[in-house]
Formats: sequence, structure tokens, C-alpha cells
Amino acid sequence: MASRSTSLLTLILLLLPSFLELFQVEALEMERIALLKFKASLEDPSGRLSSWVGGDCCRWEGVDCSRGTEHVIKLDLRNPYQPSEAEFPLSRLVGQISDSLLDLKYLNYLDLSSNDFQRNPIPNFFGSFGRLSYLNLSRAAFSGMIPPHLGNLTNLIQLDISSSSSYDGTWVSDINWLSGLSSLEYLNLGSVNLSQAQDYWPEAVNMLPSLLELHLPGCQLNNFPQSLPFVNFTSLKVLNLNDNRLEASMPGWLFNVSTLVELRLRTAQMKGPVPLDAWGNLCSLKVLDLSGNSISDAGIEFVDSLSTCSNNSLEELLLAQNLFSGQFPDSLRYLKNLRLIDVSENQFHGQLPTSLGHLKNLQSLDLSKNELSGLIPDSIGNLDHLRHLDLSDNSIYGLIPPSIGRLLSLEELDLSHNIMNGTIPESIGQLKELHTLQLDWNPWTGAVSEIHFMGLTNLEYFSLYLSPATNNSLVLDTKSDWIPPFSLKVIKIGNCKLPSTFPAWLGTQKELYHIILRNVGISDAIPEWLWKLSPQLGWLDLSRNQLRGKLPTPLSFGTFHGWSMADLSSNRLEGPLPLWYNLTYLRLGNNLLSGTIPSNIGELSSLRVLALFGNLLNGSIPTSLSKLQYSRIIDLSDNHLSGKIPYNWNDTKMLNILDLSKNRLDGEIPSSICSMQIIYLLSLSDNNLSGELSPSLLNCTGLNSLDLGNNRLSGEIPQWIGERMGLLTQLRLRGNMLTGNIPQQLCGLSDIRILDLAHNNLSGSIPPCLSHLSALKFMALLDTPLDDLYADYYTERMDLVVKGKQMEFQRILSIVKLIDFSSNNLLGEIPHGITNLSTLGTLNLSWNQLTGEIPEDIGAMQGLETLDLSSNRLSGQIPLSMSSITSLSHLNLSHNLLSGPIPATNQFQTFNDPSMYEGNPGLCGIPLSTQCSTPNKTHKDEGDENEDGWKMSWFLTSMGLGFPVGFWAVCGTLALKNTWRHAYFQFVDEAKNSLYVLIAINVVCFKRKMERNGGTHG
Repeated sequence: MASRSTSLLTLILLLLPSFLELFQVEALEMERIALLKFKASLEDPSGRLSSWVGGDCCRWEGVDCSRGTEHVIKLDLRNPYQPSEAEFPLSRLVGQISDSLLDLKYLNYLDLSSNDFQRNPIPNFFGSFGRLSYLNLSRAAFSGMIPPHLGNLTNLIQLDISSSSSYDGTWVSDINWLSGLSSLEYLNLGSVNLSQAQDYWPEAVNMLPSLLELHLPGCQLNNFPQSLPFVNFTSLKVLNLNDNRLEASMPGWLFNVSTLVELRLRTAQMKGPVPLDAWGNLCSLKVLDLSGNSISDAGIEFVDSLSTCSNNSLEELLLAQNLFSGQFPDSLRYLKNLRLIDVSENQFHGQLPTSLGHLKNLQSLDLSKNELSGLIPDSIGNLDHLRHLDLSDNSIYGLIPPSIGRLLSLEELDLSHNIMNGTIPESIGQLKELHTLQLDWNPWTGAVSEIHFMGLTNLEYFSLYLSPATNNSLVLDTKSDWIPPFSLKVIKIGNCKLPSTFPAWLGTQKELYHIILRNVGISDAIPEWLWKLSPQLGWLDLSRNQLRGKLPTPLSFGTFHGWSMADLSSNRLEGPLPLWYNLTYLRLGNNLLSGTIPSNIGELSSLRVLALFGNLLNGSIPTSLSKLQYSRIIDLSDNHLSGKIPYNWNDTKMLNILDLSKNRLDGEIPSSICSMQIIYLLSLSDNNLSGELSPSLLNCTGLNSLDLGNNRLSGEIPQWIGERMGLLTQLRLRGNMLTGNIPQQLCGLSDIRILDLAHNNLSGSIPPCLSHLSALKFMALLDTPLDDLYADYYTERMDLVVKGKQMEFQRILSIVKLIDFSSNNLLGEIPHGITNLSTLGTLNLSWNQLTGEIPEDIGAMQGLETLDLSSNRLSGQIPLSMSSITSLSHLNLSHNLLSGPIPATNQFQTFNDPSMYEGNPGLCGIPLSTQCSTPNKTHKDEGDENEDGWKMSWFLTSMGLGFPVGFWAVCGTLALKNTWRHAYFQFVDEAKNSLYVLIAINVVCFKRKMERNGGTHG
């Protein structure tokens, strides 16, 4: 019996290896099949899994096996490319994760990051990988709730389930499952929505004693507890809470985590004050990022506390986009390990401290967009390792110190938008590592020659775009045969002086994709080599020169950050209009282009801006123009275009501006022209358009400016203009054949600043309600509704009669305030309420049939610069209050029935032209030859004395007789009747401003009288 047992045991021992090997083979085959099922569930457009064939899965790409057991222990299928790389999209695995992965029993490493799992939720079964120590599912297009089953992964050391953005839609309702991950050292939940768990996240994280890095950026947190019962994560090195809405100050417990190496609170809506002394506890800190929080402390004196650390470990100080002010603390010199300082977009002032030269390890210094002044210290040349220096957008003045040439590691230098003057030093040519040089918008003088570029072998970006106010004071003086040592990609030169011939050296720059040579004095033909670069050019600006010749067609341009632009406006280019494809902006205005607009211009489908103004284009407007469905601006003004306006505009849904003015267009305004309801400016002036104002304009409810002047439009001004176009600031209908009354509904245009109805056949009276036009009563900030992306590519223009002359207004049009009703058949008196328009600059009511007197309180219109009431039938005297309008520089009262003396004070002393008063037989005084019965000065003095005496008599009589009667009649009644009492005090409140003006005028009159009397007696 014993021998049988022994034999059986021997047999089992002999067969056991075979059984174990069989089980091992079956297990390995199960893992291979699991991987193949996983592959089958995915799309692999780039063939990343093409090696997954054959029997040995341990040789497959992204699969690692244990050396002893050959079980799959690691699956690394992260996208090998970064999102910024062109190969990234096609290299993503796409689909849904198969649960066959559960058969990988020995898996301890899983990385599926940067793939596309099509917004499917993270599988619950991931919580069953009990051996996992590393799990990375970041930026993999998951959505839905993060499964709490992940809390079962007790061996997990690193967990990254961050999303590329909050729009991916992953969220957590209960974060307490984190407490099960006791071995976790790295946790990244970036852009996962934690708003439902924000009251618990600090406590949950505080239960992870081994945690070294915590990344919770963009998690929609608005809770940053100011206290914790205890701090358990005493080993924490990295805390990242960027892009949240914490709305809290720095909590005190944070400064007890002395192990912190990185503290990142960028755009977390942190509040001040920043503690001054507690930072000395964070002596291990290497990165401090508080940028983008609008912290409004007086200064950054808290760095004094950091400088007390003996090891001075801080390497990166990021405080940009706050409201820090004051000067830089001198204690910065002690932070000798600083590699990066970014305090841009704050309110620092004063000079740059010379102590900056002590920071020998500094590699990047960004002080841009502050209020710094003074000179750049010569000590800046001591920063041997400096690679990035940005001092732009300050008020730094003086010369660039020659020591700048010692910064031999410098790669980027930006001194733009300061007030630096003098010559640019030649030592800048010694910066052999420099690839970006920006010197824009400084009043440089002198010359820049080849010597300045001699050593700049790595230069790729050069910008010297100056203010037009410099009057081309800087000369770029290079020889015609110069061959630069660099290969530029971007060149921006504006408002400088170049040789009159096109720079030949630019032809050696084969990598250019951005060219600006604006207003640089070139008077030449555009060379052929430039057009050969068009497929790579995303930006070409040669405007405001004297370029000549014809433009090649067709051409296809490249793109620059998704946009492309060609601006050759304000030159002397001629020939037909070219067809240039792939452009976003095309500006060829103010040239000599002729012929017709190509009928297939609608093929330029990418255009947002088409500006062809100021040429010699003729023929009709092609109907294909309406196919530019993405266009925001179409400007064909000031050409010789004829025929009718195209009928169909239904496809141009994004159009903001349509300017067809100053052509020879005829017919009626098409009914579809306002199908684009976001249109902001419509200018059809100076054409031969006829018919009545189309009811289709009713749809233009977003119009800010409507200019239909100088056409042959007829009928009445529609009431709906005032009812439906409430955003109008400019309405110009002058020079038509409009009839009827001025509708009172126009008084509802509270934002109107320009109301020009001159040269029509309007009748009736001037609406008294014009006094309600708020924009002409108060000063206000003016905004354009046009997107900033497009505002620079259209200059609004309007012809207005101001100071007796017709002028074209452009840049300052937004501040013009004008009412012009001249040359109509208006009757009645000038409404007294019009004097409430205190900020109105021009009032022209000439050539009508107005009667009555000029409003006595016209002096309240303190903004008036032009007043033309000529050729009416106005009577009475010129109001004395008119002399108080100190801004009045143009006055015309001729051809009326005015009488009496012309005022002789203030502005009237400058009106020496008698023609402004002629045709008024009853007027007398300077500058007319007709003298008043007494000298004008004596007349005024006597009038003042008589008026003062009458006022004094009235005052004494009132005091003697009126007080007792008035007291009981008024005060007694007010005491007994509530309604009368309320009405009275309301009247007093409304009258106080008028009373103030009256008192001020009387005081001025009294002072002037005393001055004259003093002069006489002296």
C-alpha cells in the first residue's frame, strides 16, 4: 500500500511540471487573445498596433512581459505625439475599451493616454486590476462619472485621469474613494469636474499620507479651506490648483507644508493680502505661481521672507496679471537661484533696480506691461545666462546700454512700446543666439546698418514697426548687394525709411511667411521672387508706399495661425483686380486698379474682409459677391461701379459692414440687404439710388450707422427708423428728395450722435422732443460693436458740413456730434428744449423758414463749435448767453430779421467777419459798419447797471412785502397738503441745476463789470 502511494506521488511529481507548463501556456494564450480582442475593438488609423500578430505577444509594440513568467505586466499605448504636432490626430486609437483586458491578471502598468475613446465612460472593471501601480487615462476623451471602483486599487502609486479640457465632461460626485489609495504618490484630476465634491476634497486628499504631487487644475473648485484639523500630507512637494474659482486668501495651514517644492495657483481667483512673514517656512520652494489672480497688495514684499531661507531654493517667481504695485524689493538680489521672473501685467513703477544684475542664474525676465520708467541699468549685462528679456509696454526711456552686447545667451529681446530714443547700439549685433528681436514703437533716430546684424546668425523674427509720429526718423541703411547672415521667418518694418528700391536682400530669405514693410518709402515694382513665396506667405503688408506695376493673378497664399492677409493698399498699383485665394483679409484700396470686378470673385470663399475702396473699378457688382458667406466687411466705396445693387444677400449671414458709397449705382435698395441682421454699418451714399426707403430696412435692427446721403430717395422718413433701429448712432439722409415732417419717433434714438437730414424737402416744425437725445446731452464712452479682429481693417468715413465746409471725417468720426437740418422747408420756432443738448458740437438749421427768437438760454449748449442759423426769418436780439459758449468757433446768423446790438464779449470778440451778420438790417455794432445809438461797450455797461438796479429794487420790495405773505401762503399750504408739498420739493430739485447756471452767469457778469470799472478808475 505504501509502495502504491509512493509510486502515485512520484507520478504526480513527474507530471506536475507538464501540468504547470500546460496551465502557463493556456494563461499566456488567454492574455494574447485578450489583447487581440482589445485591438479588434479599436480603430488604428496610423497602424500603431500593426505589430500585434503572431504567437508571442511579448514582442508586440507597447506590451511588456515579466521575464520570469512571461505574463503581460505592462501595456503602454500612449499617443507618441503631442497635441500640437500634426501627426497627433491620426495617431490616436479610437473606439471603446473591451473588457477582455480583465484577463490580464498580472497587469501593473496601464497607459492609454492621449487617445480617443469617443466620450465613453471609464470602465468600472478598471477597479479590478488589483496589481496596478500606474494608471494613466489622461486626455483620452472619456466622459461621465469617474468610477469609484478605482478606490479598490490599493497598490496604485500614480493615477492620472486628467482631461484636456472641462468640455470632455468627466466628473466626480463622491471623492471619498480616494481614501482607499493609501500608497498613492501622484494624483492628477485636472479638468475633472469636482464641483459636487468640493466640500470634501481637502479632507479626502488629507487621507493620503504618501502623496507627493497633487494636481487639481480646472476642477471648478470654489472651496479652499482656511483651516484643517490636522495636516496629513506632510510629504507633499507639488500642489497645483490652477484655473479654479477658489476666491480665498492663502490658508495658514499651507505654510506648514514645509516640503512644498512647487505651489501653483495661477488664475485660481486668489485674494490678498499675501502673508508677508510665513513664506520663510517654505524654504524648499522652487516654483511659486500666483499669476492671473488680480491680487491687489501694495507690493511683493513677501519675497523678503523667502530671501531669509539659507538655501534660497526659489527658481521660478510667477506673479503676472495681478495688481501688484510699488517698486521691486531689493531683497530679490538674495534669491540667487532664480531662473525665471515673470511679473508682467502689474502696476510696478520706478526704475529697474541695479540689483537685478546679481541674479547670475536668471534665464528669463519678463517685466512687460507695467509702469516702469527710467533707464535700463548697465548691470543688465551681467546676466550671463539670460535667454529671454521682455521689457515691453512700459515707459522706459534713454538708450539701450552697450552692455546688452554681453548677453551672449540671449534668444529673445523685446523692448517694444516704450519711449526709448537715440540710436540703436551696434553691440546688439553680437547676440549670436538671438532669434527674436522686437524694437517696435520707440522714437528711435539715426540709422541701422549691416553692422547691427553682423553676428545675428540665428535671427528669425525681426520687428521694427515704429509709430507714425516718428516721421520715419529711423533709416534702415543697407547696401544693395548685402547678404544677411540670418534666415528670417518674420519681418515687420513700419514707418521707417528704407531705400526707394525694393530690398534685394529680402530675396535671400527663403523661409519668410510674415512680411510687413508698411510706409517705408519704397518706390519700385514688386519683384517676381516675392510672388513665388506666396504659397508660404500668411501675412503680406506692403501698404502706404509708392509701389507700382500690375498684380499677378491667380495666386494662392498660405496661412498664419489660421489667418492670412494681403494688404497692398495706398500704393500706385494698376491693372485688373487679381484673384488671390486662401486669404482672410484682402485690402487693395487706394490704388489705380481698373476694369471690372471678376465675375467669379465669390470663389474667394475664405475672405472675411474685402476692401477695394478708392480705385478705378467699373462695371456692375458681380452677383457672386453674395457667396462670400463668411465675410464681415465688404468695402467697394469710391470707385466707378454702376448698375443695380445685387439682389440676393441672404447667404452673407455674418456681414457687419457693407460700404458701396461713392459709386454710380442706381435702382432701389434691394429688399434682402438686411437679411444679415448683425449688420452694423450700411453706407450707400453718393450714388443714384431711387425709390422710397425700403421696408426691408426694418430688419436692420442692429445698425449702428446708416448713411444713404446724396441719392435720389423719395417719400417720407419712416417712423420705424426711430422705433426699430434703437442702436443707431449715425443717421445721414442728406441730399435726397425726402418729404413730409421729421417724425417724432427719431427722438427715441437715444444713442444718436449724428443726425443729418439736410438738403431735402422736409416740412413742418422741428420736433421739440429732440431734447431727449441722451447722447447729445451727456459725455459717454464710445465703443464700436465691430469685433477687434476686424476693426483695424475698415476705417469708417462720412462727409459732413462742419464750420461751413464739407469735410470727410474718419478717425475722429466717433466723437463728432452733429444735427444738420439745413436746406429744407422747416417752419415754426427753434424748440427751447434743444438747448438741453449740452454736448452737441454742430447745429445747422440754415436755409429754412424758421421764425421767432433764438432761445434765450442757448448759452447752455457749452459743447457748440458750429452754429449756423442763417437764411431763416428769425427775429429779436442775439441772446447775451451765447457769448458764454467758449468753444464756439464758427457762427453764421446772416439773412434773418435779427435786431439790436451784437454782443461784444468772449467769443464774439473773435468774430470779425461781417458776413456772418449780413442781411439783418436791425443789427448794429462791431464788426458791422452800422453803429448802435450808443457805443456798444457803454450800451452794455448801462444795460448791466439798469438791470442790476432793477434787480435790487425788486429784491428790496420782495423782502419788505413778500416775506410775511409768502411765508404763510407757501409754507402754510405746504404744511397742510401732502401732494403740494411733494410737488414743490420735486420742482425745487429739478430747478437746482438751472439756478446754479443762472447764479454762475450773474457772478461772471459782476466780475467783468468790476474789472471794467477798476480799469476806468485806474
